[in-house]
Amino acid sequence: MKKILILFLFLFCIPIIKAEEVEDLAPNATSAIMIEASTGEILFQKNKDEKLAPASMTKMMSMLIIIEEIENGNLKWDEMITTSERASSMGGSQIFLKAGEKMSVTDLLKGIAIASGNDAVVALAERISGSEESFVKRMNTRAKDLGLKNTNFVNSTGLTEDNHYSSAYDMSLIAKELVKHEKILEFTSTYEDYLRKDTKSPFWLVNTNRLVRFKEGVDGLKTGFTKEAGYCLTATMKKDNMRLITVVMKEEDTNKRSADTSKMLDYGFNVYMVQTILDEKTTIEKQKVELGKKLTTEIVPKESITILNKKNEEIKNITYKTNINKIIAPVKKGDKVGTIDIIEEGKVISTIDATVKENIEKANIFTVYLRNLKEVVGGDLKF
Repeated sequence: MKKILILFLFLFCIPIIKAEEVEDLAPNATSAIMIEASTGEILFQKNKDEKLAPASMTKMMSMLIIIEEIENGNLKWDEMITTSERASSMGGSQIFLKAGEKMSVTDLLKGIAIASGNDAVVALAERISGSEESFVKRMNTRAKDLGLKNTNFVNSTGLTEDNHYSSAYDMSLIAKELVKHEKILEFTSTYEDYLRKDTKSPFWLVNTNRLVRFKEGVDGLKTGFTKEAGYCLTATMKKDNMRLITVVMKEEDTNKRSADTSKMLDYGFNVYMVQTILDEKTTIEKQKVELGKKLTTEIVPKESITILNKKNEEIKNITYKTNINKIIAPVKKGDKVGTIDIIEEGKVISTIDATVKENIEKANIFTVYLRNLKEVVGGDLKF
């Protein structure tokens, strides 16, 4: 079943600086980018595809795999992980795990997100894949899944190694996927916390992303520094129902890194706005469910559908078209049951998966039999 709905968005004219008038929002960075998270649209770019050392921004991909393992039920938040000799020997940023020490998945992930602990990420990598090398293969496979074209990981930490590289654009795409997991943002938005708080050796965590503390709305995401990479930062900020993601690479110091990031974010929120076309709770249509305990279900977008506008734009003509498959129970909320095309001026600008609003269990054989009997003999029977 297909349905087309025309949506007219009327926006008031607001005097504002045009993007074309801004020459370089990140003058101190070798490479930089700013995207809007829900649409992925690029608002600013500078050498976005240049291959550079990403340093600890690498850990965004590590955290993405870790959180996906947790959400898939393969890893538990309260599971205690035993630190290996190799994990405990990692250099650079660390939370000083000792060989044989046990720490929960929650605290290890906290140690990665806030303190960039190399020992913590290797401990979790070994738990998930058996070895860091196997985990890195998963990182590169996930990179291909996300369509990254200028990224190759050699380790899970971001420590300097030959052939370990990424780009500002690829980093922004990893961040775009990572911010869908709100639990990660709880960690990356924390400025300070403790590990082993109730022990004889508490460890104070301080977020290296100073913008988390000093710029309202910034709730992540990951810093990085090595001699080769310089100072790097992938940041994200949410305001007025819009989330922006910025990346700066190879900055000279932390002050310039923060200044360039702030400049991009200020520009993005001053000039752009997001319009929500459909959210995840919006019922698009109702569909018949075969073999289900319920005979019908409501169809909703799997994620919110948004479009990006400059604040001085007046009218956009947006349509959407649903393409729903036959639905057969059992079916769960989140299962893909079709797609929704977003159309602007006759052109499909994006496609979003559609799902059901609630879980539908399969009906038992007796119920199905009585329904079929009703269709044959008619009557007012209800099942």
